[in-house]
Amino acid sequence: MKPGIHPPYGPVVFRDRAGGFAFLTRSTMTGDKTVEWEDGRTYPVVDVEISSASHPFYTGQARVLDTAGRVERFERRYGAAGAGASGPAGSAGRREVR
Repeated sequence: MKPGIHPPYGPVVFRDRAGGFAFLTRSTMTGDKTVEWEDGRTYPVVDVEISSASHPFYTGQARVLDTAGRVERFERRYGAAGAGASGPAGSAGRREVR
């Protein structure tokens, strides 16, 4: 590697404030705040908005969307036969090749 152009790479604590979860890893990110870790040392801390501890996909609290209702609303709005038609009836998706 070329010296002097890369940011420092060292231990950093990433803390998820919503989930009450933190983990120690290595990164080029740094924070203004520090925190004392379980090993008794002080590390820079980066607060994150979401992590695997608070994301609905990982916690099993993901919402299931009502896709059937959306399809019915689309069909009411545009008609069942009009789903994909881009011209006169019967010519949906067809092109004349000469």
